[in-house]
Amino acid sequence: MIPKIHVQPFTALGMGFKKKTRANRVPKAKKVKSDDEEGEVPCDVAKCEIWADKRFGGRSIAIDNAIDVWGEDGLKRDVRRVRICRPCYREWKKAKKDEPDQY
Repeated sequence: MIPKIHVQPFTALGMGFKKKTRANRVPKAKKVKSDDEEGEVPCDVAKCEIWADKRFGGRSIAIDNAIDVWGEDGLKRDVRRVRICRPCYREWKKAKKDEPDQY
C-alpha cells in the first residue's frame, strides 16, 4: 500500500510565512528626535558641545585613537575611553579610514 502525501495546491498568491507576516504587521510609530532633549554625557572633544549619549548616537573610543585625530589639547578629559558624539565619531572615522588596524 502506498502512503498518501498531502500536497497543497499551487496558488497564484503563493506567499511564504514571512511575507504574510510583514503584510499584516502594524507599522511602528516613528521616533522623533527633538533638539531640546538634555543628555547625560557630554562629548569629550574640546571644540564640541553636543551630547555623547548612546541614544544620540554617541560612541566610546580609546584615548590613543582620539589623540591621533584631535591631539592631547583637543580633548577635555584624560581617561582610558573617550566619549564622543556622532559627528565627532564620523570625523574620527574619516581620518582613520586609510588605516586598516583601526577596526
